[in-house]
Amino acid sequence: MALKPDRHEFQTDITYFCPSVTERGVILAFGSTGSGASMDNTAATVTLPGTGVTTNLKPAGLLLNDMVTYDRNRVHPNYYKDEMYVGGKCTLLKKGWVVTNMIASVTPVAGDGAYLAPNGLITNVATAAPRVGTFLSAKDQNGYAKVEINLP
Repeated sequence: MALKPDRHEFQTDITYFCPSVTERGVILAFGSTGSGASMDNTAATVTLPGTGVTTNLKPAGLLLNDMVTYDRNRVHPNYYKDEMYVGGKCTLLKKGWVVTNMIASVTPVAGDGAYLAPNGLITNVATAAPRVGTFLSAKDQNGYAKVEINLP
């Protein structure tokens, strides 16, 4: 589990498609983009950043549902688990706060800036990475921290 149910979703976005298996709680970056509103344009995608530099990444939002893949002929999607099929629409948090453990191996304190790590996690180290929000607490004994997300 990457997100606790204790959260405040002020602004979300359902415009983009996610083409890969991804766990909720990570920050996704813009992939290819459609033109205009692009509500049903499958070219408008968001992806999980790879393990590299984050200088050119543009964060799209924090993923609020798991992107899964399995045989659709045998298994019905479990909407109670908030799962969506790979290649489908995903829900991104643009503004609000969450309690997550998708934090890089750092020790944040309340008030630290939250930045996009090269693998989609959240870090308090600002090495040319885009800022995605602010830490509102330190990590607890299970590795969870409260993070405010504030993206345009």
